[in-house]
Amino acid sequence: MTVSLSSGVVRGTSIGGVNRYLGIPYASTRRFELPQPVEPWGELDATTFGPTVPQAPYEGVTGTLLSTVEVPGDEWLNLNVWAPAAAQGAPVILWIHGGSFAHGSNAPSVYDGAAFARDGVVFVSINYRVAAEGFSVLADAPLNLGIADQFAALEWVQREIAAFGGDPSRVTVMGESAGGNAVAVLLAHPRASSLFSRAIIQSGPLTAHAVKSAGRITKLTAKKLGIAATREAFTRQSPQSLVEATSAVTAGSTPITGGPGFAPAVGGEFVPAEPQAALRGGAGAGIPLLIGSTTDEYRLWFVPTGLVDKVTRVQLLAAQALFRIRSSTIRVYRANRPGASIGHLFGALATDLLLRIPLNRLADARLARGAQTHVYEFAWRSPVLDLGAAHAMELGFVFDTLTQPDAIALGGPDAPQSLADEMHAAWVAFATAGDPGWEVWSSARPVRVFDADGGRTVNAPRDDERAAWMS
Repeated sequence: MTVSLSSGVVRGTSIGGVNRYLGIPYASTRRFELPQPVEPWGELDATTFGPTVPQAPYEGVTGTLLSTVEVPGDEWLNLNVWAPAAAQGAPVILWIHGGSFAHGSNAPSVYDGAAFARDGVVFVSINYRVAAEGFSVLADAPLNLGIADQFAALEWVQREIAAFGGDPSRVTVMGESAGGNAVAVLLAHPRASSLFSRAIIQSGPLTAHAVKSAGRITKLTAKKLGIAATREAFTRQSPQSLVEATSAVTAGSTPITGGPGFAPAVGGEFVPAEPQAALRGGAGAGIPLLIGSTTDEYRLWFVPTGLVDKVTRVQLLAAQALFRIRSSTIRVYRANRPGASIGHLFGALATDLLLRIPLNRLADARLARGAQTHVYEFAWRSPVLDLGAAHAMELGFVFDTLTQPDAIALGGPDAPQSLADEMHAAWVAFATAGDPGWEVWSSARPVRVFDADGGRTVNAPRDDERAAWMS
């Protein structure tokens, strides 16, 4: 199967009515510079995944749950396309992977886009620069190069996706974890409506950091290497040496417990304003949004590692002071979880502080402006390592890839296919027509809860806990 693009011809494969094209360059990589136009080619073999950004694998037991795919090469800015055979004017999804802006690629098996193409969607998954290559804060280099890459990929979709049968006026941008955070950044940008028409945020923070805070890891990395925090000095370092240095300075950090990490920085062309404030102020209000989280996000980092049993009352009190959590709020959570350990109580509070409460506030702000928002919660509990409804657990269900090794690692071999059928169909419906099949957000606060018995709409779940933060 071949497709002609403005930069050349790509040759892919066709299986079961789905055409697949892998490793297509959407921009050229120049380290610590903005993405550049690609050099034209004749015919490109698009049958294998493209190079991945150098990165460290996940540490310890987390590495057995979340895979790291390494494909050598220097041209990291590439994407994959799965398209229905003979598609014409089909809806499009562009997928942005997660990984704390330090890990991840478009190649893990759980992200296979064949099921979306089977169901009529042209599915695009991208690589973008992560870790030091994508989110260093250098005085003489552009900020947020990883976000710049995502803009370049969306621009590529606008130019080229019609050649695969996709409709550039019906693009849904979708991401999970750091990828969901990136979607929030994109949705808040003034150019959003020219690049996509719908958005899906799965378990994604809505924030970006001040330059000083976002640049902390750059300074620590430079200090570790004994170099200046400049483009010239960082470019002289090999990508692998930067990976080793950043791994050393981030050891032990997690999205829940904190520590040095990569994040978008407020400033410059690609993150001109703090996204959460911009979104609540009306940015992106004309774009329908599907947003949600898992019930027990924290368990991915707390339970398999044993960290849940190491959290002390002193640490809980320190977090309470740092984040100004009222004692009355903690009492509500404790009353709702009789017998829960300090670690589980801490995790539940952290999950809501970082994800559930901000998404509720955003949905409310969008409601006040007449914006369309659909909210979900993934509640199915995995038996693997007592993960429960942990962070990333919904991925195999959304992608309908439960039989892939990455999905089995998180959910086991007996995860309910019927739930995958339902969730995947909802995401397809949203990308196709803007309606996933349940009520739009309203004063009743409807949330679609996906559990072992399927999806059901619950109005204002655990509203006493939400109200405790709002009071």
